[in-house]
Amino acid sequence: MTTENQAPDAGDPLPSRQQQYVLRTIEERGVRLVRLWFTNVLGQHKSVAISPAEMENIFAEGLQFDGSSIDGFSRVQESDVLARPDASSFELLPWARDDEPSALMFCNIENLDGSPFAGDPRQVLRRNLSAAHERGFEFFCAPEVEFFYFDESVRNGGKPVPLDQASYFDLTTEDVSSNLRKTTLHMLEALSIPVEYTFHEDGPSQHEIDLQYTDALNCADNIMTLRLVVKKVAMEQGIHATFMPKPLDGVQGSGMHTHMSLFEHGVNAFADAGDPHGLSKTGKSFIAGLLVHGREITAITNQLINSYRRINDGFEAPQYLTWARNNRSALVRVPIHKTGKESATRVEYRAIDPSCNPYLAFSVLLAAGMRGVTEGYDLQAEAEGNLFTLTDDQRKKMGIQSLPKSMAEALDEMEQSELVRDAVGDHIFEWFLRNRRAEWNEFHRQVTPFELERYLPSW
Repeated sequence: MTTENQAPDAGDPLPSRQQQYVLRTIEERGVRLVRLWFTNVLGQHKSVAISPAEMENIFAEGLQFDGSSIDGFSRVQESDVLARPDASSFELLPWARDDEPSALMFCNIENLDGSPFAGDPRQVLRRNLSAAHERGFEFFCAPEVEFFYFDESVRNGGKPVPLDQASYFDLTTEDVSSNLRKTTLHMLEALSIPVEYTFHEDGPSQHEIDLQYTDALNCADNIMTLRLVVKKVAMEQGIHATFMPKPLDGVQGSGMHTHMSLFEHGVNAFADAGDPHGLSKTGKSFIAGLLVHGREITAITNQLINSYRRINDGFEAPQYLTWARNNRSALVRVPIHKTGKESATRVEYRAIDPSCNPYLAFSVLLAAGMRGVTEGYDLQAEAEGNLFTLTDDQRKKMGIQSLPKSMAEALDEMEQSELVRDAVGDHIFEWFLRNRRAEWNEFHRQVTPFELERYLPSW
């Protein structure tokens, strides 16, 4: 999929040509149903199906619906919004029946007057990309999406049962999950989503799909599609796929390490062949922004209570606000590129997990990095050695801060953050805090199996 990166009110004639292409393809391919996709604030997929006969009118006027029915959208007294299809995201659905061709398009949500709707995460990312573009930058991302396959009994309240006990890069002769990944890969390619790698991860029944570099809006759309495709392919085989960050005790969780870079006039703005680290001033300041604002953006990049089980699990998830080139215990890593491949210079943010809303997560990552660039933040010294082996006192003496330990701590940090409020807007900022605090309070009212097993027999 290719999506536009302009501001919502950009007067570019390209969308009209794209709309004509969509209408022509619908007619030529006999498309019977068009699915319009968008997300709520938490990144859950929403969809409405329309008849192709309505498509031209919806391009012109948008599809009006009651936004108060979608979590995080409108209040009852200001409910109606418009779904405006992004014609450049049009794709035929590869799983549709031959006798009923179907298609999809992502939507931007607008107010009735055509202005961007403040509760739409996709519009939030477009606004942040537009702000970076005004400074001469384009933002590119490439995520490494991890997930687990479990026996279908987990859907009925059963404990998660892995399909295998394999590990990193393992290939088993009867690996049903390899076939699942292969089918998923073919499905993604049919949807014009290029995959760079796919393999068995370190945990039992844990897998990874790495998407190729693309602009951040396109990338966020692709992540949403990938999550749906992975779950759909698994479900059809009686398997449950999950992007839950930490579903198993004693096993590493699932992250979504995201590689990022800024381009300026088609040139990688992070690269400087004359620097010992290969990093430009822009690249260093961008990393510094991620570290300075890392604690306050974590509630967005790691939005579930379970996300903090992964961050604190003691395996590969980063806990400390540091950077390094080849140190995987650091929050931000600068992968060493091949000789002569300076254009591949990038930074890898390792805390983010695959349960996030990618539109909001990319928005706050870009906002934090750009704050470092615009204000010229200085980059701290590179972290050396394994940070997990240091004591709390040693880390304190070195001035190394940690990420929030819980959802409550992350929300406290976010609530004080002017940067996050600006990045996501007042509407989403206030709703997100209310919703996540309500979930945290509900969680704390529960009596857990741990408590019953530990205390009930003896007290």
